[in-house]
Amino acid sequence: QVQLVESGGGLVQAGGSLRLSCAASGRTFSSYAMGWFRQGPGKEREFVAGINWGGGYTYYSDSVKGRFTISRDNAKNTVYLQMNSLKPEDTAVYYCAAKYEHSRSSGYYPRAYEYDYWGQGTQVTVSS
Repeated sequence: QVQLVESGGGLVQAGGSLRLSCAASGRTFSSYAMGWFRQGPGKEREFVAGINWGGGYTYYSDSVKGRFTISRDNAKNTVYLQMNSLKPEDTAVYYCAAKYEHSRSSGYYPRAYEYDYWGQGTQVTVSS
């Protein structure tokens, strides 16, 4: 069982930056690929970024590529999402998710149903 707690959301002006953190409980954090998803008002939950167990592979949606960076610190059981050049369309609730891997892989999981555990979400609001 893994519990995920996001933090770092808030209100920011367009062009600004935020750094989201997701702290995971448990001793096997490195057995999980991690992902960030978001759900805007009236929209479906969408993939934002993913990272494999060791951090060697990262993936981004086209809408955030070049502006967002996902990273992880396995010693701290934490995954991060650095968000730069924020736009009003980035406004959403951001969720981190964990997918257990029986064998370590490149960890590309862009679909929400592939994940085993979810955090409660953190609100990001970008004003124009």
